[in-house]
Amino acid sequence: MNRFSLSLEHVEPFVPHREIDALAEETRQVVARVHQKSGPGSDFLGWLDLASSTTAADLQAMNEAAQALHDHTDAVVVIGIGGSYLGARAVMSALSHNFTGKGPDAGAPDIYFAGNNLSEEYLAELLDILQEKEFGLVVISKSGTTTEPAIAFRILKKMLEERIGREAARQRIIAITDARRGALRTLADQEGYRSFVIPDDIGGRYSVLTPVGLIPIAIAGHDIAALVHGAAEMEDLTCPARTFWENPAAQYAAVRNLLYRKGKKVEILVNYQPKLHYFAEWWKQLYGESEGKDGKGIFPAAVDFTTDLHSMGQYIQEGERILFETVLSVEEPTRQVVIPDDPADLDKLNYLAGKRVDEVNKMAELGTLLAHVDGGVPNMLISLARLDEHHLGQLIYFFEKACAISGYLLGVNPFDQPGVEAYKRNMFALLGKPGFEEETKKLRKKIKK
Repeated sequence: MNRFSLSLEHVEPFVPHREIDALAEETRQVVARVHQKSGPGSDFLGWLDLASSTTAADLQAMNEAAQALHDHTDAVVVIGIGGSYLGARAVMSALSHNFTGKGPDAGAPDIYFAGNNLSEEYLAELLDILQEKEFGLVVISKSGTTTEPAIAFRILKKMLEERIGREAARQRIIAITDARRGALRTLADQEGYRSFVIPDDIGGRYSVLTPVGLIPIAIAGHDIAALVHGAAEMEDLTCPARTFWENPAAQYAAVRNLLYRKGKKVEILVNYQPKLHYFAEWWKQLYGESEGKDGKGIFPAAVDFTTDLHSMGQYIQEGERILFETVLSVEEPTRQVVIPDDPADLDKLNYLAGKRVDEVNKMAELGTLLAHVDGGVPNMLISLARLDEHHLGQLIYFFEKACAISGYLLGVNPFDQPGVEAYKRNMFALLGKPGFEEETKKLRKKIKK
């Protein structure tokens, strides 16, 4: 069963069907515009038909590279930031044991992440862990000069080379970078690292189905062919030949824009499975970086229920009515735990005896959805049959396609991110990077004031 569904039932009290229908034709035109590559940022639409154009040979090459690290290490550090690591981490977390971090392949190396922050303690503690490990590196960067991953790679490469020698270290490093230019491409060519290309026409936050995401996911022992196949299936379900009411990505994009126009400025992605926490982190980057510009955009937030019902639940239920929720519901968990009977029944839970914990979770999900809708919070519901590679592939492509459509409906370029450069210029100036002397002077005067 490969079921994926989007329900708008709990949006209609806030956005009547006739209003959605009225936006259907404009949305259909936007879908056509995306596929015609005629809108702003169209140079970055390489992800659009990536899943259906990925060949068996492509997958084999990635699996072979992954297997080489898998077989000769007991730990692999994935070095990257933003879209260069969040997609892989999202998929791995969703498919792995909550506590061991392992998937079905118990012999897969431990996967660690670096280059996604500038915490000295984080790096020092990673180095502590690696002292006891035979480790390898996957470094992901188009330029090779992005500060966070570049620092982490410099430190970890030095450690690896000192441990096993420069020649042996070359066999344990995979570089995923630009095809022709950049510092990491130069280094990979000089050192002879096994390398893969980040396509020029795919931005980082849309790159999970390229080697950026697929190689780390394969190293962890997951089925990247099934992931790509699921994405290809959703590619077909959201193509221009589909009508608006056959296309879930078009419906989702249209409804969230209609809600935004009614003052719903914050979208909360809700999950009831802890394994989806990092999927929400990937989603937050995808939508925040794509839509938050030109003074516009829905703010993407996320909660892990039922945990966060005990912290954020009060605000969502009765706070300012600027929110709507998109709920990710997994129909069937992979494991079963039944609540036992207790003769003393001091906790008054015997009415649940014999029920699966997931049944309680599902009733919490439904009860919360109904309460929030009654409290003035529209809810969209996305249902997946189960958490596996195929369904995650569907979900990834669904959100990517919907993001492109939604950005164009909003009137922004969903493929650039000009605002992320502002903090970098200040950081470089404060650190005294060559070429930033004038900015350094200006900032020092500002700080003194």
